[in-house]
Amino acid sequence: MSVETQKETLGFQTEVKQLLHLMIHSLYSNKEIFLRELISNASDAVDKLRFEALAKPELLEGGSDLKIRVSFDKDAKTVTLEDNGIGMSREETIAHLGTIAKSGTADFLKNLSGDQKKDSSLIGQFGVGFYSAFIVADKVEVFTRRAGLSAGEGVHWASKGEGDFEIATVEKAERGTRIVLHLKSGEEEFADGWRLRNVIKKYSDHIGLPIELPKEFHGEEKDKPAEPEWEVVNRASALWTRPRTEVTDEQYQEFYKHVSHDFDNPLSWSHNKVEGKLEYTSLLYVPGRAPFDLYQREAPRGLKLYVQRVFIMDQADEFLPLYLRFIKGVVDSNDLSLNVSREILQKDPVIDSMKSALTKRVLDMLEKLAKNEPEQYKTFWKNFGQVLKEGPAEDFANKEKIAGLLRFASTTEGEGEQVVSLGDYVSRLKEGQDKIYFLTGESYAQVKNSPHLEVFRKKGIEVLLLTDRIDEWLMSYLTEFDGKSFVDVARGDLDLGSLDSEEDKKAQEEVAKSKEGLVERLKTALGEQVAEVRVSHRLTDSPAILAIGEQDLGLQMRQILEASGQKVPDSKPIFEFNPNHPLIEKLDAEPDEDRFGDLSHILFDQAALAAGDSLKDPAAYVQRLNKLLVELSA
Repeated sequence: MSVETQKETLGFQTEVKQLLHLMIHSLYSNKEIFLRELISNASDAVDKLRFEALAKPELLEGGSDLKIRVSFDKDAKTVTLEDNGIGMSREETIAHLGTIAKSGTADFLKNLSGDQKKDSSLIGQFGVGFYSAFIVADKVEVFTRRAGLSAGEGVHWASKGEGDFEIATVEKAERGTRIVLHLKSGEEEFADGWRLRNVIKKYSDHIGLPIELPKEFHGEEKDKPAEPEWEVVNRASALWTRPRTEVTDEQYQEFYKHVSHDFDNPLSWSHNKVEGKLEYTSLLYVPGRAPFDLYQREAPRGLKLYVQRVFIMDQADEFLPLYLRFIKGVVDSNDLSLNVSREILQKDPVIDSMKSALTKRVLDMLEKLAKNEPEQYKTFWKNFGQVLKEGPAEDFANKEKIAGLLRFASTTEGEGEQVVSLGDYVSRLKEGQDKIYFLTGESYAQVKNSPHLEVFRKKGIEVLLLTDRIDEWLMSYLTEFDGKSFVDVARGDLDLGSLDSEEDKKAQEEVAKSKEGLVERLKTALGEQVAEVRVSHRLTDSPAILAIGEQDLGLQMRQILEASGQKVPDSKPIFEFNPNHPLIEKLDAEPDEDRFGDLSHILFDQAALAAGDSLKDPAAYVQRLNKLLVELSA
C-alpha cells in the first residue's frame, strides 16, 4: 500500500451521524439497494468526466474507455466498486463524504419521524446514497483521485460509520474512485459473483456504460489466469435510446430512481423520440411525491441533458416552464452543439421549440393519468396541485389545457376534497347557467359555511370552493373555461342572469326601493367603514355580509401582500343586508340612533368575521356586544 501523508481524523456533520445511525440499524427493508446507489453515483462521476473532457480532453489522461467494475473477495469478505470517472480531490472528499448534500440538510432532519420505515423513503432525496454502503459494511474505504491532479494527490478516506472518519493523502496512479466495503458478519452473501450479477441486472441494467464483473473461473486452480478477466453484465446502452417495446415497466421505474434519487416508483412516464425538423429523445417522469424544496422556486431543477448521448448538464431548467419543475427525466438532442453552455441554451431557438413540445407532452401525460387512473391523479394533485396552479399565469398558450387539469372542492362533492374538474362542473351546469361560480377563503370550513352561498344552496347551483393561498391570484389569470366566464360570488353585485326569474328580479327591485330609508341610515351609522350599503340578493338565512368591490383585492391577496411586506391598497367593503331577517327588521324599527349605530357596527363586525377577516377594533366590538347583552338581560 502507498505511504499515507497528511493523515487526520475528522468528525462527521451532526446530520450524517443521525443518518448513519439509521443506516446501521438496517433502515432499508431491501439491503441489496446499496449496490444500486453506489453504481448510480459511479455513473454520475463518469458522466461528469465526459462533460469536463469536452473542454479539457487532457482529463481523460489517455484513457477514454469509461466503465465501472465490481469485484469481491470471499476470504477477505469485501466488495469493491471502482470507476474511472471524475474522482475527487481531498477537499471534495471531505465535503461530499463528511456532510449531507448542501441542499435540504435541515429539511432532511426535520422530516425524520423516528419511524424507520417512513424515514427510509427520505434517503436519496439529499444525495446521501453513498451512506447506504453502511447497511452491509462495518467499515468503508474510499480511494480516489480527481482527474487532472497528479498521482501523488490521491485520497484515502475510511470510516466505521461512527462519529468520525480518517482522511489521508496517498499515491493513486489512476483517476477515479475505488470503494471497498468490509462486509458485516452475516452479509457475506454479497461477496459472491452470482449474487452481485443478479443485483446489477435487476437495478442497474439501464446504466449507459459497461458494468464489469470478473469472469467466473471453473477450471483447475493452477490454470486460473493471474489477472482476472472481466465481462460486461449490463446492457450498457442508455435506456432512453432503446425502443419502447424493448423496455419493461420495471426498467423504466429503476431508471427513474437513478435520475431522480427517489426511492418510490413514479406515477407515470412518457418515452418519446422526435424525428424530422428537430431530432431528440425525451423520457419524462411524474414523481409519486413532492420533494421538500418544491416551493422554493429558485431551487435547482430540470432535466438531465445529453447531446448525442454525451452528458452535458444535470439540471437543465430551460426545457420546461417553472410550473412543471417537479418533472424528472432525460432529454437527448442531436440538434444542440456539444459545447453547449447555459448562455447558449438561453438564446438557442431550438430550445424554445423543444420546450414547447416537451411542455405539451407533460400536459398530455397528466391528462392521460387523470382520465385513465383517477386515483393516481388524486395522489399527483395532492402533491403538485398548488404548483400546477402557477401555470395559467406563466403559460398563456396552454392556459385552457392546464385549466382542465385543475381540481377544486365544491358544494356538491365530499368534505373538502379537491376532486372536481372544470369539465365536471360545466357538465353539471343548471339550465340557463352560463357562468362558473367560485368562492375563495382561508379554510374549507369557512367557505363551506359562508353566507355568500345561501342563495346558491336555495337554487341548487354548484359553487367551487377555493382555499389554497394561491387561488385568488390564480383566478385573476383564469378568466374563462369552455366559453364560460368565472364569477366570484363574494365580489361585486351578484347577477344570476337567467337563473333568476323575472318575478324574482321584480321582487328584488321592489324590496330595494322599500328599504331606501334603512340603506341611508346604515350608511350614516357605518360611515367611512364601507364603500356602499345595499339590499342583498345573496342571503336567505344570515342578516348581513360584506362583499368585495369588483376591482378590489380579496382577503387572500391582501394577506399574501401583507406577509411579504408590500403595501396593500386601501379598499372598503360593500355592506349587504337581508331585509327579511328578524335582526334587520328589528334594526329598521329601532328609533334610538345611538343604539341603531351600535347594532349596525355589531352586524358589520359579525359579517367581517364570517368572511374570515380580522376585526380592526376587537375591543369596541366586545364593548358593544356586552352592552347589548346587559340590555337584553335587564
